[in-house]
Amino acid sequence: MMDVRVEKLAQVLVRYSVAVRPGDKVYIQGSVLAEPLFRAVLVEVLKAGGHPFLRAQLPGIDELFYRHASDAQLGHVAPPSRLLYETYDVIISLSGSANTKELTNIDPAKLALSQRASGEVFKTFMLRASTGELRWVGTLFPTAAYAQDAEMGLAEYEEFVFNACLPDPADPVRHWQEMSARQARLVDWLRGKEILRVEAPDVDLRMSIAGRTFVNCDGKRNMPDGEIFTGPVEDSVEGHVRFSYPSVYQGRRVEGAELWFEKGRVVKARATKGEEFLQKTLDVDAGARTVGEFAIGTNPGITRATGNTLYDEKIRGSFHMALGGGMPETGSRNESAIHWDLVCDLMHGGRIWVDDLLMYEKGEFKVGS
Repeated sequence: MMDVRVEKLAQVLVRYSVAVRPGDKVYIQGSVLAEPLFRAVLVEVLKAGGHPFLRAQLPGIDELFYRHASDAQLGHVAPPSRLLYETYDVIISLSGSANTKELTNIDPAKLALSQRASGEVFKTFMLRASTGELRWVGTLFPTAAYAQDAEMGLAEYEEFVFNACLPDPADPVRHWQEMSARQARLVDWLRGKEILRVEAPDVDLRMSIAGRTFVNCDGKRNMPDGEIFTGPVEDSVEGHVRFSYPSVYQGRRVEGAELWFEKGRVVKARATKGEEFLQKTLDVDAGARTVGEFAIGTNPGITRATGNTLYDEKIRGSFHMALGGGMPETGSRNESAIHWDLVCDLMHGGRIWVDDLLMYEKGEFKVGS
């Protein structure tokens, strides 16, 4: 018997997040460990009249690929994969890991080569998503590996995941619609503003947001969701940040990451763990050292880090910055094969100033309410 929470999550993903319509070509991808959610999403897509195409990945496949692939194989992008991102209407991604550390000992240069090869496909994805031509959403199915990273039991972690995605089980869509309305007021207030500053212990950043648009993240692309973000003017970011929370990117864990910016580019970087991977990733391509996204986390149901960026970047009382490709709908012009979100706490003395007005302090917005 299927968990009713899985059925409700599938309904939210298909009916609300990507709003599948009759005739839509729908690509459903993810891990076989997310099988219950795969089945439920498939049923909902069929009910909505979509044409599903499924690709489920076996545990450990990424490790085998990166361990044995030649440079030529790492640089190859399969034509069917390219076709999916160029022509499908909807992409639904269902993450589920048996081992979040499986790529820990893979040479960072191999990961960087593969990222560079996928750059054009990623650019196509970003452009089509920015125009609404491609609708997409990503979510996570709770597994023992994720629970271990979060230092929770599996049942406890399942409760955490489903509570974050379905805060109002009776009417989960209404919850996301209400969040959307609240955040829309903040986005409206930010329209036309020019300078943003972040001050906190280990953070002193300044950037231009002139001519840029903030986006309301209300469950349409991530589930769970809860953030507002923009793409800073590319050459404007100045200052220093030490990110509070560990980050897992491309299966590699980085802790204590610190970045120094001058004229929009990372000029110095270090980390207490994973520094070699950090340095290699910064050199993936010309856009990797530039900030493609600045965002403020707003989800009141996510109050602690779990080691998974999908959740950690939504923590109420946090901000995150993404190195690499920016979303064109924000006005960002930065292009890169990477998009790496790094998250920082703001609850302990953190403030955000916009045009010399105090916008945000210790998890609370001071404007736009």
